[in-house]
Amino acid sequence: MEKNKPLILISNDDGYHAKGLRSLIDMVAGFGHLLVCAPESARSGFSRAFSATTPLRLKLRRQWEGVEVWSCNGTPVDCVKLALSELCGGRRPDIVIGGINHGDNASVNTHYSGTMGVTMEGCMKYIPSVAFSLCDHSDDADFAPLAPLVREITQRLLAEGLPKGVCLNVNFPLATAFKGVRVCRMARGTWGNEVVRCHHPRGYDYYWMVGEYTNDEPEAADTDNWALTHGYVAITPTRVDVTDYGVMDMIKGWQLQ
Repeated sequence: MEKNKPLILISNDDGYHAKGLRSLIDMVAGFGHLLVCAPESARSGFSRAFSATTPLRLKLRRQWEGVEVWSCNGTPVDCVKLALSELCGGRRPDIVIGGINHGDNASVNTHYSGTMGVTMEGCMKYIPSVAFSLCDHSDDADFAPLAPLVREITQRLLAEGLPKGVCLNVNFPLATAFKGVRVCRMARGTWGNEVVRCHHPRGYDYYWMVGEYTNDEPEAADTDNWALTHGYVAITPTRVDVTDYGVMDMIKGWQLQ
């Protein structure tokens, strides 16, 4: 690993084999040494979970000049933790990148996303971190239109960094060309009809977690959902600190004993 080049740590929640991750590697190759540590299979929806009771394993999958690809049997957060501890050779990554995710991570999906788990883990280690996602769940999604902006954002973060405790959540609409970029807030949204009950022939019920997403403020033009619906790339600065300072001041006024 060349120490005079930036160290770029990459992970995802779709697995080391996913096209989105392979596309990301191609997009940022040449910016530095790429260390990839990703789940051995899909881990969508794992958010910031880590493995407290399961032994973890690492396996070197591929290696070529400037790139190492490892897989882990754990969660996306496990991948980042193991990479930092066991694969970085004592170096601190210059940037952590999550993605490119198959499917958006806008609105409340931010809280469920394993891709954002990657990015938040890097952010909690005070490393400039960014997540990239595309509004296309297909295995063979076309990530080519994302390349110029992915490269530009990556280069800017390598050069300028981010404030401590802040990462970027970048979502791309499904389009061959984008109308522009909106820096926006997370939309308020809810998931409903989340459980489908089925009956097994052997006599017991089982359940699928599914759901239908509703944008609860569809006319608000300053949100990530609005941007994506109208063909814009949505960039949402996201904080580790989830404290509501306004409510904190209100509760102080309760004068509790």
